[in-house]
Amino acid sequence: KKNNIRNVSVIAHVDHGKSTLTDSLVAAAGIISLDNAGNQRIMDTRDDEQERCITIKSTGISLYFHLEPELLQNDLSIVNNISDGNEYLINLIDSPGHVDFSSEVTAALRITDGALVIVDCIEEVCVQTETVLRQSLSERIIPVLSINKLDRCFIELSLAGEEAYKGFLRIIEDVNIFISIYHDKSIGELELNPIVNNVCFSAGLHGWAFILSEITLLYKANINDKEKFKKKLWGENYYDSVKKKWHKKNPNGKYVRGFVKYCFDPLKVFITKIIEEKYAEVNILCEKFNIKEQFQKFRLKTKGKSLMKKLLQFLLPAHKSLLIMLIKHLPSPVISQSYRTEIIYEGPMDDKYSKSMRTCDANGPLMMYISKMIPNSDKSRFIAFGRVFSGTITSGLKVRIMGSNYIKGSKKDLFLKSVQRIVLCMGRKLESTDYIPCGNTGALIGLDQYIIKTATITDQVNENAYPIKAMKFSVHPVVRRAVNVENPSDLPKLLEGLRKLSRSDPMVQCIREESGEHIIAGAGELHLEICIKDLKDDFLPGVSLIFSDPVVPYKETITTESNHVCLSKSTNKHNRIYAKSFPVAEQLLKDLDMDLIDVKNSVELSNFLVAKHKWDKNTTKNIWGFGPEPSLSNLLLIGTKSIQYLDEIKDSCVSAFQDVTKEGILAHENMRGVIFTIVDLELHADSIHRGGGQIIPACKRVYTASFLNSSPKIMEPIFSVFISVPLKHLGAIYSVVSNRRGKVYEEVTKPGNPVCEIKVKLPVAESFGFSNELRSSTSGQAFSQCIFDHWAVLKSDPMKENSQANKIVLSIRKRKGLKPELPDPNNFEDRL
Repeated sequence: KKNNIRNVSVIAHVDHGKSTLTDSLVAAAGIISLDNAGNQRIMDTRDDEQERCITIKSTGISLYFHLEPELLQNDLSIVNNISDGNEYLINLIDSPGHVDFSSEVTAALRITDGALVIVDCIEEVCVQTETVLRQSLSERIIPVLSINKLDRCFIELSLAGEEAYKGFLRIIEDVNIFISIYHDKSIGELELNPIVNNVCFSAGLHGWAFILSEITLLYKANINDKEKFKKKLWGENYYDSVKKKWHKKNPNGKYVRGFVKYCFDPLKVFITKIIEEKYAEVNILCEKFNIKEQFQKFRLKTKGKSLMKKLLQFLLPAHKSLLIMLIKHLPSPVISQSYRTEIIYEGPMDDKYSKSMRTCDANGPLMMYISKMIPNSDKSRFIAFGRVFSGTITSGLKVRIMGSNYIKGSKKDLFLKSVQRIVLCMGRKLESTDYIPCGNTGALIGLDQYIIKTATITDQVNENAYPIKAMKFSVHPVVRRAVNVENPSDLPKLLEGLRKLSRSDPMVQCIREESGEHIIAGAGELHLEICIKDLKDDFLPGVSLIFSDPVVPYKETITTESNHVCLSKSTNKHNRIYAKSFPVAEQLLKDLDMDLIDVKNSVELSNFLVAKHKWDKNTTKNIWGFGPEPSLSNLLLIGTKSIQYLDEIKDSCVSAFQDVTKEGILAHENMRGVIFTIVDLELHADSIHRGGGQIIPACKRVYTASFLNSSPKIMEPIFSVFISVPLKHLGAIYSVVSNRRGKVYEEVTKPGNPVCEIKVKLPVAESFGFSNELRSSTSGQAFSQCIFDHWAVLKSDPMKENSQANKIVLSIRKRKGLKPELPDPNNFEDRL
């Protein structure tokens, strides 16, 4: 029943309680016991996740629920779901909150339709909340909000009702602001509001939660009009208990706000009385809520907090509110795919595949997207986890696999194979099944040889299907470490291990350098640490490995136009090439990084450069190429007209350009932001004297010379670091940051919140061990997160002896085994 499926991912900042809240839903489906919910964290499947108490990999689970229809009536919703019957299937994916693993979040969001955003009611909206919200809205995923850890309001901080209400209001307003900035108009209006029941208040650890309609049910004996009462529970509605009247204003604070009187205060009284163990008063409260028998029963076995957990789980069970919210306010695959197909499918919007994806047709052609590979229990093979967008996949079916490098019409990265088995993911266990219809998530066994990270799967006969678009990640792999084996005979094992590692994580890159080093690149220190641990323990047990210190990639660039036109002759002295180089404008570099334009589409590119960057129309037609792959931040222009044989040597010039920008000159690091212009050419009339063997070396030399004559500099990657720290430790933070060439550029304190948020720009080279130093200088109370921000030019001159840049360049040259002397421009130029 495709109308009764919900695909949900759980997203939030680190430690805001994702896995803990998910437990309540799992318990309600009968997989774990209610007593354990909140402590077991069933979604953290790996041992190191349980130890560190953070989620590292996103985990999927399919839950089956039977819901009474009266729970779902009389609520307005933006999503007009049609439901047939009252049995529901919820495919839930619990995702990590730490920024180093945000690639896992991207993979989870691609295959779901709705997101449950969780925010800590005391820390409020944090950096990562904002990042994941932005990611989900750009994929057109509808959010619902849960404000978690309410028990902290009562027990730790004992806030007054009015303060708590203002805090909740701030959270909802912040989230709504993000939604209005980033959301796509095609979904329709999106707004979170407790009255509509798409905001829920919860305490994951104790397994209780409420939405406003649940609260109205508690008071149903005393009210006539439920809807009217519910609306009074949020917003500017005040109750005058003397005259028993509602007011819109509260002149001198003598009336009580509806939310405080009916939701917050009763809970607060109830909880404090239980913890203080004043059972006579609790008894009276339990009578009012009709749970007196349960109270008498639980009281014999437990007391204090565990008694409170049991009573509240009975009175306001968390799964009930969450289920109403998920089923009522998140779209079913049928509804969601109707507006998501156009942003995830590469082909035209009127072929049979996109039509079938739009309507979510189980009898249409098969289209399935594999978003990540999961290692099986003994880490030897991988299963391919993904979602069926149209058609039905059955075991034994012959399928056509289009990998991430597949281009329509070519044979590259394309395989025809048959599926061995199909399984459903249930947290730690896998359950076999015969088929998966569209709208569901599941995993395939037996295709791990052909899929590297992601792929699109379709029937063998669908030769004209386009693949589903690849995912865009919000972080870059900028932290690298080289890895090697102690015993050379283990090299083949190492290669196999690295191949497995790059499958197991959507983000990590395993690169082989020309010097023979094997390099692992990750998004941050923590991410890299986990990858290395996986490599050691799971993929290469018993092989002794050597890891280098962390290595930071640099880029080479120029800051001025070259001071003269450089000339180079080919080896046979029959061809001459003249060239200059210029730096690329800052704004254009940013646009190239953001992938705002398709570089291969020349018309679009030309219009963009003329309109936004004020280029000359003729110059845009003379762009010969962008390089190096994949970053494309350098350009090659041809600045001459009417030269004979120009087209014949174009390929040679471009391939030399690709080599020079990839190899670099100062330290063999990639170039960034350089435009090479070929000003003039003199070519030999006979084609045999101007082949690639003559032109390519000449081009390389002239590019090198013009680069060295334009005051070259090196660029280093900069992290944007968010530090949250108690106010009393501020001084310590500033000293740690300034010791590491960091700059503090913003400091935010929220009213009534003892924690201060600091934003710092910190060079990646200085970031190793940064979080440990922070913790030791603030006695463990600071928490930091690094996100790659931009490339910054180092001010000092790399050509000058003993400058900072010079030291960096020399150390890189030493590591790569190059000559310690820097290149001299005079060796690359020829005299006339």
